[in-house]
Amino acid sequence: QVQLSESGGGLVQAGGSLRLSCAASGRTFSMYAMAWFRQAPGKEREFVSAINWGGGSTYYVDSVKGRFTVSRDNAKNTVYLQMNSLKPEDTVVYYCAAARDRWGVIRRKLEMADFESWGQGTQVTVSS
Repeated sequence: QVQLSESGGGLVQAGGSLRLSCAASGRTFSMYAMAWFRQAPGKEREFVSAINWGGGSTYYVDSVKGRFTVSRDNAKNTVYLQMNSLKPEDTVVYYCAAARDRWGVIRRKLEMADFESWGQGTQVTVSS
């Protein structure tokens, strides 16, 4: 199991940028695929982006593709989500998730059931 902690959320204006970080504990971090999900009040938690254990494969949902970039630094046990061109609809709580990497290359949208560890979430608010 890996322990996760998100940070970097905050308030930005539409069109602005924000970088989220997910710090992980455990020496086995590099063996995990990592993902970002987000959830609005009263809504299902939805997949945003994922990155495989080696960092060579990433996946994004259409709504963020071209605006968000996921990356990882295994030496720092940290995953990042760089969010550019933010829109008001990006205003949700963002969660980091981890799972033992069984995909290698991520070819599809991932689901909550694919992940075993979760962070506490960080709020992103984009004003109009």
